[in-house]
Amino acid sequence: MSRIRSVATATVRDRRAFLAATGAVSLSAGIGLALRPGSGEAAAHTASAEGQPLAVSRPAPAAPLAPYTRGTTLSTVAVPRGGSGYRRLGDGPAWSRVVRGDLAAPKAGRGERRTALAAFVQFTDLHLVDVQHPLRYEYLRSQTASAWRPQEALSVPGAVSLVERVNALRGAPVTGSPLHFVMTTGDNTDNNAKTELDWFLKVMSGGRITPNSGDPNRYEGVQNSDLKLYWQPDAALRDADKQLGFPRIDGFLAAAIRELRSPGLNLPWYSTVGNHDSLPGGCYAPGDSFFADFAVGGRKLMTLDESEGVTIWNNVRKGGDPKGAAFKAMLKSQARKMRSVTPDEGRAPFTPAEYLQAHLDPAHTGAGPIGHGYSQANLAAKTQYYTFRIADGLIGVSLDSTDPGGHYEGSLGTAQLRWLERTLKTAEKNKEHVVVFSHHTSKSMRNLREDPAHPGERRHGGDEVLVLLGKYRSVLAWVNGHSHKNKITPHSAPDGRSFWEVSTASHIDFPQLARVIEIVDNHDGTVSLFTTLIESGAPHGTDFADLSQTGLAALYRELSFNAPGSRTDLSGEPGDRNTELVLKKG
Repeated sequence: MSRIRSVATATVRDRRAFLAATGAVSLSAGIGLALRPGSGEAAAHTASAEGQPLAVSRPAPAAPLAPYTRGTTLSTVAVPRGGSGYRRLGDGPAWSRVVRGDLAAPKAGRGERRTALAAFVQFTDLHLVDVQHPLRYEYLRSQTASAWRPQEALSVPGAVSLVERVNALRGAPVTGSPLHFVMTTGDNTDNNAKTELDWFLKVMSGGRITPNSGDPNRYEGVQNSDLKLYWQPDAALRDADKQLGFPRIDGFLAAAIRELRSPGLNLPWYSTVGNHDSLPGGCYAPGDSFFADFAVGGRKLMTLDESEGVTIWNNVRKGGDPKGAAFKAMLKSQARKMRSVTPDEGRAPFTPAEYLQAHLDPAHTGAGPIGHGYSQANLAAKTQYYTFRIADGLIGVSLDSTDPGGHYEGSLGTAQLRWLERTLKTAEKNKEHVVVFSHHTSKSMRNLREDPAHPGERRHGGDEVLVLLGKYRSVLAWVNGHSHKNKITPHSAPDGRSFWEVSTASHIDFPQLARVIEIVDNHDGTVSLFTTLIESGAPHGTDFADLSQTGLAALYRELSFNAPGSRTDLSGEPGDRNTELVLKKG
């Protein structure tokens, strides 16, 4: 298959041309090596032109790793035991692999012919939550289950357990090849809060984390409020969740805000931005000083009249209040009903520049690369999109699909869309393949509000992005999140160009999954993308007396399964889970 070249055959000229034309701001390591910008040389430790070290993947083993299933959903999946009420989880049957030939017929014997081109892991929608943050709208729980979830206080130990799972993987499940990197496709934080950004970066790159804000010695939030609307884990109160069978767990809140440690990923990792990373509440245009002051202040609203809640949520859902004017007016009107909490400057919203600077901080480099895809060039240009090299012959493109005009759905500005087109043209010319990453799915890019920072610039929705990607044979896949649901969609153009859209479930809602994606050359005119879902490293079974870091991660999963009002279809159909996705690529 001439258009997919091995690591050994990529030319220096192609790489230089691609980087110069697209403005690539970082390079991923290949299998066990780092590549110097503008050259074909490889080194175990090297530096960029600015003197910064480049990412280095885990060294390839002396002998190829064997295919495996252990530690993946090809081996076992968490399932409920018992028939009603609060249900405990245990080991369940594996999800089998489904071969999908929607875009190209799978040919016999490809398993013996195929060679691995790249393998990586996708995290998405981690939603690391500062559950005591004053701007949270838990009081809308009756309107939407996503306003407050009983498992949210354990988002940090849950994410650390996912890191531990990836670190324990023996390479890629199908080919056994080393994993190149982890990409997280947005909504890494929940409230656009500096506390959450710090926790996210330490989860990914390693460090000690205290998932607490406000009073350093105690929890101050809805879960010790004595309000029946929320699960009160430490109290005897017969709250709404306990009436459904939720347990009383003495010491739960103290354990939830206790310091814990993340080992950090032992792979290079890259970052893509989502709407919850950029917008207050994930839906309001940033920059309002009222919201910034409220976030760090000492007042928190925990209850709201049902009729007012319906009005607020319907407005949010329809995108009718992108700047948060109605939300602000409601908060002002409820001042007397708010409860006192300890003010904390750490809860302040972070700007796009601060988001970039935090990624570039050497303290958060971990396994690399410095900036995790972002660079000083992004800071200078005020952009949050970039390209990076996955392997020779294969480029990754990370997009910023959040609309700064407000609302949780996304779009791309004209400047970014044109940059993407230039990137794809150059990749096609240089016979490079491309994997595109974004937070939003094609169907959730319908928000065309003007970006206040770029007046007059058009915004472009998912339908236009699909048309653009469909013009280039270089595109293999568009990998995204946002929907919190596993969904794999084939996209094809009349002239035979085609690619797969791979959307992966979140790690805040059950079934709390991440995805391994392997790209292989079948040497018969086709490429296969293998997708394998993984859970965190926590055991499926729980023990209410086990409030260790691992025990909390197991509870995180079980509580998410039992969360009232949560959707039951987020795991998707079998063809959206563990798959082989065949593409015709000549």
